[in-house]
Amino acid sequence: MNYPIARRAAALSPSLTLAIDAKAKAMKAAGEDVVGFGAGEPDFDTPDHIKKAAIDALNAGFTKYTPSSGIPELREAIAAKFQRENGLTYKPSQIIVSNGGKHSCYNVILATCQEGDEVLIPSPYWLSYPEMVKLAGATPVILPTSDRTEFKVTPDQLRAALTPRTRLFILNSPSNPTGCVYTPDEIRALGDVCVERGVLIMSDEIYEHLLYDGAVHKSVASFSPAHQAHTIIVHGFAKAWSMTGWRLGFLAAPEPIAKAIDAIQSHSTSNPTSFAQKGAVAALTGPQDHLPRWLAEYAKRRAYACQKLNSIPGISCVSSQGAFYLFPNISGTGLKSADFCARLLESEKVAAVPGIAFGADDYLRISYATGLANIEKGLDRLDRFVRSLR
Repeated sequence: MNYPIARRAAALSPSLTLAIDAKAKAMKAAGEDVVGFGAGEPDFDTPDHIKKAAIDALNAGFTKYTPSSGIPELREAIAAKFQRENGLTYKPSQIIVSNGGKHSCYNVILATCQEGDEVLIPSPYWLSYPEMVKLAGATPVILPTSDRTEFKVTPDQLRAALTPRTRLFILNSPSNPTGCVYTPDEIRALGDVCVERGVLIMSDEIYEHLLYDGAVHKSVASFSPAHQAHTIIVHGFAKAWSMTGWRLGFLAAPEPIAKAIDAIQSHSTSNPTSFAQKGAVAALTGPQDHLPRWLAEYAKRRAYACQKLNSIPGISCVSSQGAFYLFPNISGTGLKSADFCARLLESEKVAAVPGIAFGADDYLRISYATGLANIEKGLDRLDRFVRSLR
């Protein structure tokens, strides 16, 4: 039978990060010694007090529907987080709890963009942004950057790309896949352009707490009431609390946008998981002593991986200042990213994500959210693979 597939679905590219992670796990299950640098999730467990809160909620029978935008207790805790950490005032009605950070991003794009609109996306980008824009019927417009500019788009570059059709600018700092962190001055300058031209900003801040070398996170919404009025912040619990499988994200938006997203969510996914939301309340209001320990370990791994990558002929790597990724340039090897990663997995059993998935074919993404011994073994194999090409 010739099954009809909608154009919006047929035009999508599957997630390469998830596909590579699935293939690596299948090889491991078959008994192969695979080192995985693919998945963007912490290797640390969710802190115990968060798990306990969810278990207690289950035991108390908190297993029914909740409001589509999240339980009041959690929305209040998120609003308090923005006030405490970012100096931003939001009413709970401006907070939407979703089924993951990815879901928050999709909700924002779906609520603000439609056919004929353009969305500006700096590359390298998180691979789902352009696909979400396509699903909304809008057109992704890519603003290329490179390691020569620390993977940062400039205000002049942003201004030059604006057209009467520009509806949204996507800003991700700290960045997936590069780990770059814009300085407060750089963030403000980009925000100024959008305020001046009446363009909305989707600021993806899910890696906010994962910073190194004195890097500072400053939300674009925090510079003035006008900046806040032009900004929708998307965030989540996956990275800083290792809650990837819990599927809980959140966003803060101007009231009309939050109301539109609430309506969308009520008809698409109903509410986020009830008992998981109780765990999220504990994540925000409970102890945060896990994070310094995690950051110290990430910093050690990052330093080792960056030094090792820069010692490999044909590879160069700028150090990241945030998240848990490195984005080495492999152009000196003579291979493009998809071929490089396919051959690396086949010959050395090392799984990395090709940069083409992020709009940058001369790079690959290495996640250091894995143990140091694993990183050492995997990069030794990568070194051997590259030297075999010569």
